[in-house]
Amino acid sequence: MTAFKYIVAMCIALLLTSCSWLERPALLKATEIQVYKGERRMVLLNGNTIIKEYNFKLGFAPTGHKQFQGDGKTPEGKYYIDRKNPKSRYHLSVGISYPNKADRAAANGKDPGGDIFIHGTPRPYRFTSKDWTWGCIAVSNSEIDEIYELVGIGTTIWILP
Repeated sequence: MTAFKYIVAMCIALLLTSCSWLERPALLKATEIQVYKGERRMVLLNGNTIIKEYNFKLGFAPTGHKQFQGDGKTPEGKYYIDRKNPKSRYHLSVGISYPNKADRAAANGKDPGGDIFIHGTPRPYRFTSKDWTWGCIAVSNSEIDEIYELVGIGTTIWILP
């Protein structure tokens, strides 16, 4: 290698190792999630700053608050992220604290259901435009990868009509 080629190679290596703009900046962790069912839009916030937005699919009967198991509705109200499942049938999943005490009371003796998650999308549903879950919030698998990293247990989630 000639001296000139060696110097050029060293300059390129130095330039690449000193360019912090080449690295992807770390995203802030979410302190709150807002879900707008009617718009099919979910917003992850850190304080008042929007850090990410996602579109999603809901249960097969999305209008209104979940009342009992099997109704195909997604709950509405204030909940918390209460668990994470790295071995979900739906790629990854983040659990929502439904049902709470008020949800159980409103079920009027019926089983209010449970196992409400934000989760990925299995192959049969990846290209459908229809709502298909049993009451969960479904995003793409790459999006749940991101959400799984950004959202911690205890994060508040507001699910709005």
